[in-house]
Amino acid sequence: MLEMNTRQKGTRGGDSNKKPFNRSKKSTRTNKKNEDTERKTVKPKIKSKYIDYKDKLKKGDPLPTFSLDVRLNKYLSNAGVCSRRDADVLISTGVVSVNGKIITEMGFKVGPTDVVKYDGESINAEKKRYVLLNKPKGFITTMDDPMGRKTVMGLVKKACKERIYPVGRLDRETTGLLLFTNDGDLAKKLTHPKHKASKIYHVTLNKKVVKEDLQKLVEGIKLEDGTTKFDKASYISDATAKDVGVELHSGKNRIVRRSFEAMGYKVVKLDRVTFAGLSKRDLPRGMYRKLSEKEVAFLKMS
Repeated sequence: MLEMNTRQKGTRGGDSNKKPFNRSKKSTRTNKKNEDTERKTVKPKIKSKYIDYKDKLKKGDPLPTFSLDVRLNKYLSNAGVCSRRDADVLISTGVVSVNGKIITEMGFKVGPTDVVKYDGESINAEKKRYVLLNKPKGFITTMDDPMGRKTVMGLVKKACKERIYPVGRLDRETTGLLLFTNDGDLAKKLTHPKHKASKIYHVTLNKKVVKEDLQKLVEGIKLEDGTTKFDKASYISDATAKDVGVELHSGKNRIVRRSFEAMGYKVVKLDRVTFAGLSKRDLPRGMYRKLSEKEVAFLKMS
């Protein structure tokens, strides 16, 4: 008779006394740890695949240089001649020259020292700036002072990056409107007696002003440098007779103070409230603002 298979289920090699094969817990934890380690392992980067696009300067290398040249059409636009598109038309028609040579090439570049002329006249690419300051007391109207006194330039140094200049002047103790610009043509126009830029002052005197003396200002006051006539002179409403308002076009130095002193008065306060039609309304003392395009156009037309 055949031998019966007496191997029990779950045993190996017919050995019924051995326990079924089971993977130990320790072995399972070890293998899992090894698998996790393999996942976290990152292959080293191949340096040849990663190229730094920035060239690092080494000691002794020359510093990088930056070109200050600009396209001619942009130069004309910055100078306020016209737009870039219109500048291209001007260039193509041959009315623009650089260093004496007519330029018709589109994309031509000019440098800071090049002399650019449009229709025979030199132009400056610097953008025109117009800044109005309500000057406080204690500041002198000058670009710099060798004695170290405070100047009006310190009040407008953050107004723009361009170098601007005061139009006319106000003495140290006079307050009120003072215009700054880098537009030489406009500055010359506003300070020239022919164009008569109007100024209105609020004057406070040490005593009451006689009405006849106000009339003298209008008729003409004789001073050491000639006769000066005021356009208007009147008492300020809702104020004492010590406060008067005067309007004039003269640009002579300290003309208001000298005129009243010639009649026996002493100016206690002097404030310029308007200049060439510009007002200091809503402009606090010591503050400045930029003129609007409408105001600039008005100054150029007047």
